Amino acid sequence: MVKTATFEALLSDAVPDGAGGFHFTLEGKTYHIHDKDEVRKIAEQHGYIIIY
Repeated sequence: MVKTATFEALLSDAVPDGAGGFHFTLEGKTYHIHDKDEVRKIAEQHGYIIIY
């Protein structure tokens, strides 16, 4: 199965945590990230093709 997502849609799921980082949830798994650019790497690990 091919999974695609726009980078903007993925970023909309990155919620500030109040401590300078973000909580990002993808496919039911939550990640704590420090930079929104980490979203791309996580999505690719889940097998997503990112559309810019």
